Amino acid sequence: MAKETDKKTYVLGTDSQGEVKIADDVVAVIAGYAATEVDGVSAMAGNITNELMSKVGVKNLNKGVKVIVEDGKVRVNLAILVEYGYGIPKICKLVQDKVKAAIENMTGLEVTDVNIRIAGVDMEKH
Repeated sequence: MAKETDKKTYVLGTDSQGEVKIADDVVAVIAGYAATEVDGVSAMAGNITNELMSKVGVKNLNKGVKVIVEDGKVRVNLAILVEYGYGIPKICKLVQDKVKAAIENMTGLEVTDVNIRIAGVDMEKH
């Protein structure tokens, strides 16, 4: 199973041809992308540095996402903005399901938790 090899890279598997490693930033990008695919999620929420960088054109695909990978198990913490008019509990369940499926299908790691923090409501479209 996955084991920690250094601070941010994990071994997914080893065979006669070599070793497969994945960085936790890659897992974070997968989670962030999957979350934004859910209808009603306006954007990922990040800290002020991420917000300023996105205004000058630098996109950070893992903003608002923190992943912890230990012993082949992943815990994900997401901060999202929801669009006005959508039911928050329903959106959160859809995001949890989509993020869990995306990470497990793409990496083979087991997702144990997908914790969501609603950082705001996007009123721009209304």
